[in-house]
Amino acid sequence: MRCGSHNAVGAWSARAKESLSKKRSPPITARSSIIAVTFFAACIHQPRKLAAGTVLGTAETFAILGASAITNTGATTINGNVGLYPGTSLTGTGTIALTGSYDDANAAAQQAQLDAAAAYKILSGLQATTNLTGQDLGGLTLTPGVYDFSTSAQLTGTLTLDLGGASNEDIVIQIGSTLTTAAASKVVVENGDSTDGVFFQVGTSATLGAGTMFAGNILALASVSFGNAADILCGRAFALTGAVSTIDNTVSDDCFGAGSEGSGISDFGSVGYSGGAFDEIPPDAPPVPEPSTFVLALGSCGLIGAAVSLRTSRRGRHTPTRKALPYHPE
Repeated sequence: MRCGSHNAVGAWSARAKESLSKKRSPPITARSSIIAVTFFAACIHQPRKLAAGTVLGTAETFAILGASAITNTGATTINGNVGLYPGTSLTGTGTIALTGSYDDANAAAQQAQLDAAAAYKILSGLQATTNLTGQDLGGLTLTPGVYDFSTSAQLTGTLTLDLGGASNEDIVIQIGSTLTTAAASKVVVENGDSTDGVFFQVGTSATLGAGTMFAGNILALASVSFGNAADILCGRAFALTGAVSTIDNTVSDDCFGAGSEGSGISDFGSVGYSGGAFDEIPPDAPPVPEPSTFVLALGSCGLIGAAVSLRTSRRGRHTPTRKALPYHPE
């Protein structure tokens, strides 16, 4: 079934819930309350309709999506929209070559954040069948499936993702805390087609080392930081509660505009590896509250109560199961 299933928004993995519940909360301010409420609303919100064929919904049109701020230094090329919500600090745009639009604290950016957070929940709720905790991603070849790091993940060297030439396949890498790439590391995607997807669900922050050539979609709960000349030639960088920072980078949501360094690189028509198919939530899963229910709750509890509720534990929910093909060390 296509990944846009409405029911799929209900699945939280035990690991993702533990990560959210144990994370120390900063002092509550008006801004942090708004950010917390936005993410919380997305987490219980069942999107009315995701864009056809993608778990990302309206966020698919964005190459970069930030929550608190977006900062740029130097000559950066971005193909795709740049969105910021609920923050308003968008700096360094004068040296950005943009093919797309800036959506700064507007309705489009708000909806994209809601859809990105819903996608994050779907990805984190998938049942992992291969645990890679403690292994370096460099030197591995992964085939379609769901791979899990209970804590941090490191990429040193080249990670190869082989989609096998089939339709509706996806590779999901779930990371409990940070994703870090060493300088000049690479993610290479092979044998894909227009319906395939590649996703990195990051429990805290992602940091791409200088000169990294990345591929796929990063959905980080906190922030995404680019080192000098680190590029995502086919994919996206989303920060759900924090900032995105760039410095002399290229980010393209569909491999377009990558220049000579992107020569020969293709997303196989998948629009930055945003396709893929996901299983439905089992029919006995608890119902998801409607958005109107959440609005009424805010009226009773207030913004601060909603922000604090991010840290409260929730009942365990059923997670979907799927078969993951084995990975092959090179």
